[in-house]
Amino acid sequence: MSYLDICIIGWNLNAFMFVVNFLIAIRVISTQDRSKLQEESMVLKELKEELEEYYPNRTITTLITYLIPFTAFFRMIFRLVEMFFFFQKNKEAKMFDYMVFKYSSDINKAKNSVL
Repeated sequence: MSYLDICIIGWNLNAFMFVVNFLIAIRVISTQDRSKLQEESMVLKELKEELEEYYPNRTITTLITYLIPFTAFFRMIFRLVEMFFFFQKNKEAKMFDYMVFKYSSDINKAKNSVL
């Protein structure tokens, strides 16, 4: 197996994880009403803006992870495992609750590292 074959496999796995991520987003969006989604979107937008104060190049690094073979695959596997345990611990939680938790914990990590 050549290095090119390994890279192609890695990119295919990254693309697969992109599709999985997209399908999860579509599923979450399709199960809720529009007004509730808009309210949740505003809350998440505020959290995202606060997080981007600490990590201004976050969007670029996410794009780079999809270009480097296997990186997005392992990153998404870690996120899916993290989500699984979050939902196991919090039975009544929704994806919105997980996203608020994740943004808040990342913001708190950034605040603590600055101090």
